[in-house]
Amino acid sequence: MHRPKPAFNTLIFEEKEPSIGLVTINRPETLGAINLEMIDDFQELFGLLTRDDSIRVLIITGKGRGFSSGADLNDAARHSHTEVFSDPETFLRLIQQRYSSLVTGLRNIPQPVIAAINGAAAGGGFCMALASDIRIASESAYFVASFINIGLSGGELGSSYLLPRLVGLSRAADILCTGRKVDAREAEKIGLVSAVVPAENLLETALAYARMMTDKSVGGLKLTKRVLDRNIDAPSLEAALELENRNQAMMVFSGEFFTLIRNVIDKQG
Repeated sequence: MHRPKPAFNTLIFEEKEPSIGLVTINRPETLGAINLEMIDDFQELFGLLTRDDSIRVLIITGKGRGFSSGADLNDAARHSHTEVFSDPETFLRLIQQRYSSLVTGLRNIPQPVIAAINGAAAGGGFCMALASDIRIASESAYFVASFINIGLSGGELGSSYLLPRLVGLSRAADILCTGRKVDAREAEKIGLVSAVVPAENLLETALAYARMMTDKSVGGLKLTKRVLDRNIDAPSLEAALELENRNQAMMVFSGEFFTLIRNVIDKQG
């Protein structure tokens, strides 16, 4: 990549390999706690990725011992007597909706997102992991839906939508209502993560997944992410098929289909 790297205060972004972006949450002293500055950095990154087809897969991880410990509670305490907490409407506009934009941002960018979870994924960090397309965990990783533990509803930043779709309603209720720690092995058992690997293999495993994706067409990756988003709530099989049919018709005429099937035929011959 010959263009300048974007500079952030709370994130490190690099093109780790051709077409594979790596964003590292860079607040190790707080286990990757999310503050408003980080939200602004993510929004800038999402804007860049939306406009840049050369990055085809995004990996997100944390620096140090944590993936992300969620909202920076020290930051919240410092603002407890300011306008931010003056009334529910102001809080909703200035804080809640800005934090939830992390989840919608991850879902709306065209690139599939791989979360390489290197440690604690708690609160908002847990929800960023949920909003990723694929989750790979180190053996020391764990997940906590910590909202219920600090007097909030367990439904936060998409957790009540995304978690039941990954692990089922009963397990989601267990995790959201108890606020208990889910370690990496349990997360793998219940389908919350695709794989658990030693810490030293985490990034390479995420890159291996990303390489398999970059071997595919840009349009194919985009439409696969989008069709999964749409059809998880499709009102009927017919509606799901209609969207799939439209996508496939577009891809047949994209210019790669006949080249690729010829390659398959040649290998079989």
